[in-house]
Amino acid sequence: MELRDYIAIRRAYNLVRQTYPRRSRMTFAEFAILCHMYLFDGSLNTTEIAKYQNVLRPTMTHRTKHLSGLGLIERTRGDNDHRHILCSVTDEGRAFVQDICEQVCAILRQGDALRRIEWERACRYIEAMGSLDLKASDLVLLGIMGSEEGTTVSSLVDALGLLQPTVSMSVSALMNAGMIDRGRDGARRLATVSLTQKGRSTGEELCQGIDELLVRRK
Repeated sequence: MELRDYIAIRRAYNLVRQTYPRRSRMTFAEFAILCHMYLFDGSLNTTEIAKYQNVLRPTMTHRTKHLSGLGLIERTRGDNDHRHILCSVTDEGRAFVQDICEQVCAILRQGDALRRIEWERACRYIEAMGSLDLKASDLVLLGIMGSEEGTTVSSLVDALGLLQPTVSMSVSALMNAGMIDRGRDGARRLATVSLTQKGRSTGEELCQGIDELLVRRK
């Protein structure tokens, strides 16, 4: 997968997510789980889903409980081993996947990247992207990497579809980690951010992970 396509879909999802009430919002990782289960079209236990996202089972238990609380998946105990929790998509969850993916496509069609994509294809993109667990700070790092030298926080907000406080906190965390430097655009009198060598090396590693993502065909 190309970096520009990854950023475009993450941005579109972030913008769609903000239109929902705070209590019913879900992270990109959680929505990717829903897409994964929709495409699998059967029951999966939490261990299998955790393996898909390369996270520990307690993390997956937390994520699936949230999806279950929203009525999008059903969690039941296995017949042979009650320690195993089986998850399946509800009818409401299936309708939700289509609705969100259609909204994502509507935003994508406003730009150049993936502008002809249909909702089912978007679902497969998101499912593939869900196997790479990138946080907001990772997305900001990639946003800086994919922009012109000396980008601003407001430019990152527009490019990534994240809220301004989220971008600002991520910038501070990246600065503390030695991955970005602050500067100033003298002409516009705006604060800017740019990658350090450490930040660029980390960004290249993230890009390699994105390059290796494979979007399954129907």
